[in-house]
Amino acid sequence: MPNLIVLVMSNVEQCHEVIHAWEAAGVNGATILESIGMRQWLDQHALHRDDLPLMPSLRKLLQTDEVHHRTLFSVISDDCDIDEVIRKTEEVVGDLDQQGNGFLFVVPVSRVKGLRPRHEIVHSDKS
Repeated sequence: MPNLIVLVMSNVEQCHEVIHAWEAAGVNGATILESIGMRQWLDQHALHRDDLPLMPSLRKLLQTDEVHHRTLFSVISDDCDIDEVIRKTEEVVGDLDQQGNGFLFVVPVSRVKGLRPRHEIVHSDKS
């Protein structure tokens, strides 16, 4: 049965390396989203005040304290070893049971259409 693997990364700098690790483990493709955790969002918005000046400075408008994450997800086929994907992920981000390294979960997918075997994936070389 195919599975959906989802990784929420705390360190956005590691995204490129994780994608390469997933590919080496047999993951055909993944979707990458910029995300922010609920706690960071709530903390960020708790700091907003009602007594700000009508015309804040440009510097203040351009400053951001939001902490962004990357959320990667992929539907992986039966022939892809989930344990290997997790092992290679932790080689990059560290032990996911340690706070601050992100979190990962896997759920079974009862039906999928359009998932192609790895040997059918054609990589375009944009040289």
